[in-house]
Amino acid sequence: MTVAAVDRCLTILEALAGEREPIELTDLANRLDMPASAVHRTLTTLVSHGWVLQHSGTQRYALSLRMSTLAFRNLDVRAVPDVVQSVLDKLARETREYCRLAIVEGEDLVWVARAQGAVTGLRYDPEMGQEIVLHATANGKAWLSTLPESEALRIVCARGFGARRPLGPNSATNVDEFRARLVETRERGYGTSVEEAEAGTGAVAVPFFNGVGPEAPVAGTISVAGPLVRITPDRYDELATALKRAAAEVAEIWSLRSRQRGYKPVMAAPRPHAPAEV
Repeated sequence: MTVAAVDRCLTILEALAGEREPIELTDLANRLDMPASAVHRTLTTLVSHGWVLQHSGTQRYALSLRMSTLAFRNLDVRAVPDVVQSVLDKLARETREYCRLAIVEGEDLVWVARAQGAVTGLRYDPEMGQEIVLHATANGKAWLSTLPESEALRIVCARGFGARRPLGPNSATNVDEFRARLVETRERGYGTSVEEAEAGTGAVAVPFFNGVGPEAPVAGTISVAGPLVRITPDRYDELATALKRAAAEVAEIWSLRSRQRGYKPVMAAPRPHAPAEV
C-alpha cells in the first residue's frame, strides 16, 4: 500500500464522516477532486473490511459504525467518559450553557465529552467532530497558555491562521495579534473567545490537570460556550470560577482513574510555576 493510497483512504473516510445521508460514488469523487476509478477501488476495499456500507438499492456509500465502535472503545480504555460526564453535567446545570471537555493529543486538542445546560432560548449545539482551531478558541488559548510562549507560538505558526472551516470575524490573523491574546489569557487565568471560532458565539475555558500537585501535567481543557447574547464579559469571572471548580474535581479523580486503566497523556505539558516571559 502506497502513501498516496493511505492518504486517499483517510480523505474518503473523513468525507463520509461528514455526510448525513449515503452518497453516490460520482458525487464523492467530484467533491474530493479524485478519479472515480480510484475512489471506487478504495471504497470497495473499505466495504470488504466493514468500514463502509454500500446500500443495495441505491448503491450509495455511507460510513459504518465500526469507526464509532473503535472510538468508544478507545475512550473507554482511557477512562474518559465515566470520569468527566458527571462533572460536566453538574457544570451544565450550574451555568445553563453548553459545556465540553477536550484532552491533549500530541499538539492538538480533541473533544471527548459534552453536556447541554441551556433549557430555554437559543441553544448552541455544535458537532463534536468539529476541529478545535487552537488560535481561535477559548480551549486552545487556555491550553497554549500553560506552555512556554515560544512553544505555543511554534505550534500556532506551524498551522497558520486559517482553518478547514469558516472562523469568526474576530479570529486572530497574525502572530502579534495572537500573542497579545495569549498574554491576556495568562494574566486572567482563563481563555475566552468572542466571535473568533464562530460568528455569534462566545466561550470561556480553563485547563485541567492530571492530578492535583504542582507538578501535575496538563491533561486537557473544559469550556462553557453559547450565544454571544448570553456569554458576555460581565459573566466571564462567574463562568471561570465554575469552570475552575469543575477542573479541580476532574483533577482529583483523573490521575487515579488513569492509573487504574494504565493511560498516560500523549503529550504531558508540565504545569508552569510562573507565567512565561513575554
